[in-house]
Amino acid sequence: MLTDTHVHFDGMIAAGDTIGAIVTRATQAGVSHMMAIGGSMAANHMAIEIARSYDTRIRATVGFNRDLAAVVNPMDELKALLAAPEVVAVGEIGLDFHHSRDTMPAQIELFRHMLTLARDRRLPVCVHTREAEAETLAALREHAAAWSGPAGRIGVMHCFTGGEGFTRDLLALGLYISFSGIITFKKSGSLREVAARVPEDRLLIETDAPYLAPEPFRGQPNEPSHVRRVAEALAEIRHMSLEKIAEVTTRNAERLFGR
Repeated sequence: MLTDTHVHFDGMIAAGDTIGAIVTRATQAGVSHMMAIGGSMAANHMAIEIARSYDTRIRATVGFNRDLAAVVNPMDELKALLAAPEVVAVGEIGLDFHHSRDTMPAQIELFRHMLTLARDRRLPVCVHTREAEAETLAALREHAAAWSGPAGRIGVMHCFTGGEGFTRDLLALGLYISFSGIITFKKSGSLREVAARVPEDRLLIETDAPYLAPEPFRGQPNEPSHVRRVAEALAEIRHMSLEKIAEVTTRNAERLFGR
């Protein structure tokens, strides 16, 4: 039974799909659990609504992502959402300097604010980073040093594309590493080498749907059912069975996010 730890249902719905159809296809592919990811107020509300509708299968994250760094965000409303029983993490949050270098200071400020909320709620974080590894690590080191929540539940670096050094730094802080369909791409040999060496008890898998569909679906809209292909690739990389990868990554997701 597979667990997709990162699904942007709002993006899939906007493209014309339906929750029922998405969940049905996921079930047929052996996907038992999913994480509905927030990041904007609309996405946050949708994630919670979906989690309430599929209480035994889907959980939610809420937060304000780096795209909202330059606007005024309703923090009181977000704090209220964080108290919802369906919410098991703060996310998606993080830094992206590839497209938005002009908002770097505002992104860092927002990221640190989200980390503070996560500490206050003792919730793990779901972190994005792109071309901002040093700044991401600096904020996460402060976060880890001040963390008083359960050991091993600081958070996850989602859709990981970093190298060995970044991996070691994240693992030392207690984070999990989540791999997406990128590990199936032909030019991702170095990433597959990293995926082969991440400790078994820190591995997670995801789709980041509707983005980054794995081979042989690359170029098409992604969806949770395709996390099976990510698991198959990871099993091949690590010389493990698909069943073992499913068991390990689902157990890790339960450890990080709870039930």
